[in-house]
Amino acid sequence: MSTLVTENLKHETLQILRAYQNSRSPKLRNQLVELNLGLVRKEAHHWVNQCQESYEDLMQVGSIGLIRAIERFDMAKGCAFSSFALPYVRGEIQHYLRDKSTTVRIPRRWLTLRQQAMQMTREFQSSYHRQPNDTEIAEALAISIEEWQEIKLAHLNREPLSLDTPIGDGDDDSHCLGELVPDQQYKSFQLAQEDRIRLQQALVQLENRTREILEFVFLQDLTQKEVADRLNISVVTVSRRVKKGLDSLKVSMAGSDNCD
Repeated sequence: MSTLVTENLKHETLQILRAYQNSRSPKLRNQLVELNLGLVRKEAHHWVNQCQESYEDLMQVGSIGLIRAIERFDMAKGCAFSSFALPYVRGEIQHYLRDKSTTVRIPRRWLTLRQQAMQMTREFQSSYHRQPNDTEIAEALAISIEEWQEIKLAHLNREPLSLDTPIGDGDDDSHCLGELVPDQQYKSFQLAQEDRIRLQQALVQLENRTREILEFVFLQDLTQKEVADRLNISVVTVSRRVKKGLDSLKVSMAGSDNCD
């Protein structure tokens, strides 16, 4: 993109941002999204080769981050909108990929081999009107049958089985997996959930700026320098706010434990 086009984009974005912050018009917000979709495309292109998600899905998720940046941008800070918005776009995609990631990490080579096996199976069925067996698939992929069976097993176990999975045929007599396989760590899990609730309650009690800095550092994975640049404050101030915020959270959660 030429310098002139970039400057025109920045100027037009700032004009619409100014109008949007006065009116909060959905039409203006949509114009801002269209103008700055290049930020989303850049991130989507970066991540599409590092995951199994489609480019279109990454674009949709990144656009949500862009909208959040538009909603939260403060022109009074003097920060360039693109610099402000990019971490929101990147963070939204990263959180999406984190949530979508499988419990079992399957090697990329195995993912490729499985795709090739699916294609080979379709062609085999078309020619022979039956499913190929494991030996035929392994020979077509030029791998051992043991490796092909490991690939199949990894794919089957890529997601955890829910403890709510019903066991049994009858509606009256059916049980869920969790009842038949008692979890000795349930109490620890319950305590972890309670700690998360207490942490959320403690965060709400923090001063707005301190809470904002903690969210940038720990939830959006920004460095303290990136936070300082975004908020137009010094790195020392960010460091002090982080320490102050963590100390306050410890006190709040300790007080909550004593109340229990």
